Amino acid sequence: MLRPILQRPKHLQVAALCTREGKAGKQVLLITSRDTGRWIVPKGWPIDGLDGPESALQEAWEEAGVSKADIEADPIGIYEYQKGLDHGMSVPVVTQVYLTKVRSLEDDYPEADERSRRWVSPQDAAELVDEPDLKAILRDL
Repeated sequence: MLRPILQRPKHLQVAALCTREGKAGKQVLLITSRDTGRWIVPKGWPIDGLDGPESALQEAWEEAGVSKADIEADPIGIYEYQKGLDHGMSVPVVTQVYLTKVRSLEDDYPEADERSRRWVSPQDAAELVDEPDLKAILRDL
């Protein structure tokens, strides 16, 4: 029997909130989603054998080309959203956000041909992403 959507458990994802110090101050790395092209942070499902920060770093490599970075051990916040699935349904997701200081970025990475990436100020990033709780995390940087 299917449970109503409001009673279904939330799924967990991990995200790397990638930052660097630029000439004008702190910057955040945003990428586009593969399906809608909206601006997001690198994120994905936890990876077997890796903890939350390690999984987030792997996603940052695959989706944004982050090859060297220092990541915080504990999340700086969480945000929730509805993840669209291939068959038209969606699932509720809670995403743990790990602050990540980028030391090196590569131009050749697994999803380079599928996504765009852009460094922006935290305030601009907050305006570009859709999720209200992620907007708040970005504004607090």
